[in-house]
Amino acid sequence: MPANKKAKTETKAAADGADIVLTAPEAPAAPAPEKKPAAKKPAEKKPAAKKPAAKKTPEKKPAAKKPAAKKPAAKKPAAPAAEEIVVEEVVVEEAVPVTEEAAPAEVPASVSEPEDSQRFDSPRRSVAFIGAECYPFIKTGGLGDVMYALPRALVKQNCDVKVILPRYRCIPQEYQDKMIYRGEFYMDLCSDGRRFYVGIMEYVWDGVVYDFIDNEEFFGYGNPYTNLIDDIPRYCFFSKAALAALNYLDWVPDIVHCHDWQAALVPVYLRTLFAGTPVASAKSILTIHNLRFQGVYSYETLRYWTGLPDGLLKSIDVFKEGWDGANMFKAGLAYADRITTVSPTYASEIQTPFYGDGLDAHLRHHNWKLRGIVNGIDCNQWDPAADKLLAEQYAEADAPEKKAANKAALQAELGLEQNPDLMVFGLVSRLTDQKGLDLLNAIVPAVIDGNTQLVVLGTGDSWYENAFRMYEDQFRGRVCSCIMYDEARAHRIYAGSDALLIPSLFEPCGLTQLIAMRFGTVPVVRETGGLRDTVAPYNQFTDEGNGFTFDRYEDGLLLDAINRAKDLYFNNREAWNAMLRRDMEKDVSWDVPAEAYRALYLELKP
Repeated sequence: MPANKKAKTETKAAADGADIVLTAPEAPAAPAPEKKPAAKKPAEKKPAAKKPAAKKTPEKKPAAKKPAAKKPAAKKPAAPAAEEIVVEEVVVEEAVPVTEEAAPAEVPASVSEPEDSQRFDSPRRSVAFIGAECYPFIKTGGLGDVMYALPRALVKQNCDVKVILPRYRCIPQEYQDKMIYRGEFYMDLCSDGRRFYVGIMEYVWDGVVYDFIDNEEFFGYGNPYTNLIDDIPRYCFFSKAALAALNYLDWVPDIVHCHDWQAALVPVYLRTLFAGTPVASAKSILTIHNLRFQGVYSYETLRYWTGLPDGLLKSIDVFKEGWDGANMFKAGLAYADRITTVSPTYASEIQTPFYGDGLDAHLRHHNWKLRGIVNGIDCNQWDPAADKLLAEQYAEADAPEKKAANKAALQAELGLEQNPDLMVFGLVSRLTDQKGLDLLNAIVPAVIDGNTQLVVLGTGDSWYENAFRMYEDQFRGRVCSCIMYDEARAHRIYAGSDALLIPSLFEPCGLTQLIAMRFGTVPVVRETGGLRDTVAPYNQFTDEGNGFTFDRYEDGLLLDAINRAKDLYFNNREAWNAMLRRDMEKDVSWDVPAEAYRALYLELKP
């Protein structure tokens, strides 16, 4: 057979559902895969593959973008017997290019080993990141920032990184146009043997390979998160398709690093339906970014869309939630080789009933594999010395003077009273209860005295949006409420504010306080989660610390922290400026967190 052709292969394995029912999910039994002979297909010649539109079902052909070539219809398998689970059925067509040579020359960057990685003597590790969002393709919160910045930091530390994402229709066209077609296949998904098309589009940027899972039926509409009725099927599909794509591309990582409930089924699939396949040799890590969202739905729905046996779905140690529910996050936590959260304090908090959202006992059971690693930020993206969005760029040496110029520009931009002697507090946040907005809402009239201004940027619950609009109307020239999210304005608020308010009820890590410190803006925070781990309270006797904090969730304590910040700002400007410089000198980059993750990878795969 010529080297440039690949035979159609089909891989199936059957597993008795009872054999997969495990009392200890850490070491589940894996059925041996049953090999089947490769099915022969007539050879077909195709022109160089272009980016195709995704298909909804195996019965439909690709859209006209792809060169017209007749393909035999993919055979839909008969529904498996009750005791069988279809592990994988991958149809690889002969003309589909899967080798690196097939990628056209316009790939944006080559995946070469960066110079920084030469200083690491320990073995190189390959890592597949699997998650629902990643800046700049799609971002709704902190997860998108982590999926963007952490892989780039790991590449500099001698890691080979691939990021696997859904190919949402809402990804900007400028990135869609640069994606390269890498292949396609069909995959069994549901309990009745229903199969779906899986396309793979690739984009390479700064040493990181981004592979997008393409399917119009799941990702061809709306935003990443719509409602559970739609989200449960799409992320069941995505989790299984991500592992199938790794097998298809013959790229087997040392570590599969999954993020939040949308990818929580990956560790489960890895050790059950994919047992005996090449990717099964990988170790899995599941990172909790926010435990409040868990992917909980009815048992029957999860049973159909996951294709997993009743024994797992009804196990109280794995999926079972309440009377007839199933919890995707809970199952992923049980099967992952390691669990991480985005701060050490949050790792402790989620093992308590208040913060655990119903999974505190489950996490206490698995606490031997639970770690907390604080996030970082991209210091190139958030760099006041090079930020062209600011009125004046600045560094530590000239920060007090240049921040005053940025404050004046911010006051003019937002229609506030232009007075350099006023203290400006900023709030860049989602307007929800989690962010402590009920505390701030209760004390705004007490905060806005003759010496203080407040700038709010964000969207969220209509109750808070309307409340801050009311305060803007009530305190003209002293309060500005920007009920929107504007990235450029956020940069100017970080630079032009004297202090930033983050009074969160809970905060897994928080990035705003890290950005604020990078810009020399003093954070005022509640001592919870990552806020406690990153903001040291100011001590007036030793002149140490880099912010103002309070512990109990009370509006009076928030007001006290704000007043302590005002007192230092107005009465001891020298100490305030020293704190400002300490904040800017603090290392908030991804270098230290990336080293911690790399050490964890080496622990799992010595």
